[in-house]
Amino acid sequence: MTSATTSGAPARTDRAGDGRWTVVLCWITVLLEGYDLVVLGAIIPTLLKTHHLGMTAADATTIATLSLVGVAIGAVCVGPLADRLGRRRLLIGSVVLFSVFTLVVPLATSVWMFAALRLVAGLGLGACMPVSLTMMAEHMPASRRARASTLTMTGYHTGAVITSLLALQVTDDWEILFYLLGVVGLVVAAVQWFRLPESEAFVRAQRDGEQRVPFTELLKPAYLRAGIGIWVASFMGLLLVYGLNTWLPKLMNDAGYPVPTAVTQLLVLNIGGVVGLVAGGYVADRRGIKGTTMSWFAVSVVMLACLSIKMESDLMLNVVVFLTGVFVFSAMVLVYAYVTSYYPASVRSTALGSASGIGRIGSIVGPSITGALVSSGVGHPWGFYFFAAVALLGFLAVLTLPRTAADSGAKTGEPAV
Repeated sequence: MTSATTSGAPARTDRAGDGRWTVVLCWITVLLEGYDLVVLGAIIPTLLKTHHLGMTAADATTIATLSLVGVAIGAVCVGPLADRLGRRRLLIGSVVLFSVFTLVVPLATSVWMFAALRLVAGLGLGACMPVSLTMMAEHMPASRRARASTLTMTGYHTGAVITSLLALQVTDDWEILFYLLGVVGLVVAAVQWFRLPESEAFVRAQRDGEQRVPFTELLKPAYLRAGIGIWVASFMGLLLVYGLNTWLPKLMNDAGYPVPTAVTQLLVLNIGGVVGLVAGGYVADRRGIKGTTMSWFAVSVVMLACLSIKMESDLMLNVVVFLTGVFVFSAMVLVYAYVTSYYPASVRSTALGSASGIGRIGSIVGPSITGALVSSGVGHPWGFYFFAAVALLGFLAVLTLPRTAADSGAKTGEPAV
């Protein structure tokens, strides 16, 4: 990477080129995560229909849960490591780990082996999003932090859209989805090795001898109010994201919609997610992150409640599912945008990793509770009632957040959020 002290036009060109590679490679990494974490939800109906490895709905719930346990562990562990060792090497190693273990998932000879492989792949997967969001936030000026986060996360839902489209095409040949992801992930890691620069904010902090703030700093009074609100909001937001992406096709099928229609709604949901992220980042940078996030959670409550109603019109169903994706998914990402704006560079990756890691507990709880409702035969409509209540709790958590760092006594040097 070009030194920050290098002068002249060529250096500026090199830095611009490095910046473009940061944007592209972080976006693609999040795309791979979106692809992976939606793939299980897209194929669950097929796995249960064909009784692959004798799989039952309870087995599918266990696999989804263990996958997300791995993701949670990876997310919590990566933050302090990225603040100590650097963003670049952690991101590349994480991509390699989840790619290799994704490649061998179709080779599993039992349900438990299938679950174990998904668990280990999740360790790498969980590290990708916090590090990518941190690198993108540090690449953008503070006034565009919300758009940095939402732009990066459009990759997640683009990956989910790709998974949904491919799942509709391959039908019973679900193994192709895992082989494709593993190969593409390894190619991406190779490109990252040669082209991804280290975060300049991290390099400056190392060069200037800036003291790394330990995780315990987040528990001190200056940060605690924001931390609690962020953790609760992240928990609720990721519960919604993963609960919907894992079980929406099955919930729709239980409501009486045919399987192709049910899987198509996963596609519509994630298209809405991409649109919502673009709009949410723009609105948040202009109107404030906290207020925008509250509004997005509030609308999510209404949309999720509407999904509990069986709709005879395909157009109406598509509109409601689309709007659900618009508001639910971007509400979650705006919580991350708040984190990147609120905390200083010395603790930003740790703070984001803690938000993602604690939020991942929600991502485990969501599919687990929804799976239990499905197994009990009441997935529809109670699954959507449950999701609406969770969105309401997310709204209340954001309401408690300080609007600026000064409101909590923290000294971050960041503007109002």
